[in-house]
Amino acid sequence: MNFANKTVIVTGGTGALGRAVVGALLTAGAQCRVPYVVDAEAATYPHKDRVTLIGHCELTNEADVARLYDGVDDLWASIHIAGGFAMGAVADTDKTSMLDMLNTNFVTCYLCSRAAVQNFATAGGRIVNISARPGIEPRHGGGMAPYATSKAAVAAFTQSLAAEVAAMGILVNAVAPSIIDTPANRAAMPKADHASWPKPEEIAATIAFLASPDNKVTTGAIVPVPGRT
Repeated sequence: MNFANKTVIVTGGTGALGRAVVGALLTAGAQCRVPYVVDAEAATYPHKDRVTLIGHCELTNEADVARLYDGVDDLWASIHIAGGFAMGAVADTDKTSMLDMLNTNFVTCYLCSRAAVQNFATAGGRIVNISARPGIEPRHGGGMAPYATSKAAVAAFTQSLAAEVAAMGILVNAVAPSIIDTPANRAAMPKADHASWPKPEEIAATIAFLASPDNKVTTGAIVPVPGRT
């Protein structure tokens, strides 16, 4: 995959999956813009000398999203990894916590996708969103219904947007991982079969293809990346 002379925005690019995606894009020649909120994320970011970091960028804030995309005249792809996870039974999850999942996972995706569509040149572009297995298989969402619902919204939005912008040459897809093999997830579930979980680098390869010029026809897809789970 050749991303030479192509600018890609990667939200959530400082997280475990985001670092793998940005690494793959840099290897393929991309120029990456990565937003962050916490200064410590930027200070320890392994790719900080090779990307453009956009600081104190809250992606539920329209002004911050505009700042992330402003001045990017050659945007090729926008990859939306930023999000969050929370367990919680419905009986124990209040409105504020439920809306936090929707804001963190769906609203950030919506606002960044909107900004990307506004910024793409006439040649079109690529959008890749992150849903999740419970978002496309809701019966896996017991004990995490607000999270599953927010990721289902991402999946529905991806397909709707893909239909809306296809004629503009913009291809919109999403991936739907199961539990990703990260240090934090291993610590949270020490007795799980970690070998069966998809690795960040493996998911990153799928994301990079969907965002690449090599992807000429795939749009509106929600691609499961569950590993062997």
